[in-house]
Amino acid sequence: MEKETKKKAVVHKKKEVKEIAAEQPVAAKVVKAAAPKLPANKYFGTGRRKESRAKVWLIPGNGQVIINGKPYVEYFCHRQSALSPIAKTFSATKTEGKYDVIATCSGGGVTAQATAVSMGIARAMVRLSEDLKTFLRREGLLTRDPRMKERKKYGLKRARRAFQFTKR
Repeated sequence: MEKETKKKAVVHKKKEVKEIAAEQPVAAKVVKAAAPKLPANKYFGTGRRKESRAKVWLIPGNGQVIINGKPYVEYFCHRQSALSPIAKTFSATKTEGKYDVIATCSGGGVTAQATAVSMGIARAMVRLSEDLKTFLRREGLLTRDPRMKERKKYGLKRARRAFQFTKR
């Protein structure tokens, strides 16, 4: 008699578990979300150089370039080395004053950020029109600069600098 009651109890517990599982929402299936679609007249490009990254949106407009909420001339403090790569991107495709640029930059230095923004604009222009790719490639605006800071190794002061050695 004891065996029969135990079996019934086990069966009863299994039914409870199934009922509880049926009530809860199914979380086992993981569905990858599709990339957000931008409006028809908004183009996105990501640029990188050394340690800096730039997310760039290209919108038809009158040629304003805004980086991290500031005009790019103000953001880069009128440095010619930072302003010329962005101007070069538009002059290579002959689209000066036709598109507004909204960009967010992070990491790296001033020149690296400017080149990252330039690359992001170039990639967005390629999404705009594949015909522009040859002009941008010829100017070297679609090529990423892979140089990055080398990591510190254990037993050394920096990446390659060893501690001072004395023989005697």
